[in-house]
Amino acid sequence: MFKSILLVGLGGAIGSILRYLSSLFITRYFNSVFPLATFTVNIIGCFIIGLIFGYMEKEQITNDNIKFLFITGFCGGYTTFSTFAIENVGLIQSEHTLSAFAYIAASIITGLFAVWLGLIVFK
Repeated sequence: MFKSILLVGLGGAIGSILRYLSSLFITRYFNSVFPLATFTVNIIGCFIIGLIFGYMEKEQITNDNIKFLFITGFCGGYTTFSTFAIENVGLIQSEHTLSAFAYIAASIITGLFAVWLGLIVFK
């Protein structure tokens, strides 16, 4: 248990630092009203988690330490959107399409509402 926590923490720290540096780079060179830094980091994170899952599946790697370090830790620290995306792809691949779309819609609508509610609390 301690080892898995350490691996998640290490991967998360590296992912968080890389997210910060990526955001700094993007906002410095591509200034826009559109939240390009967050969008870019989310898409890159989705690509990375897809690469990791794809490689592990192809090579039949079931090592939990790799999952803890790279998927839960690094990708989770870099962006939780990648986890959201891979969960939905998994639901669709396992023919739970309705659940995937419900999860997508509920996450977006509820997330926006939760942000709005949090802002209202302090006004």
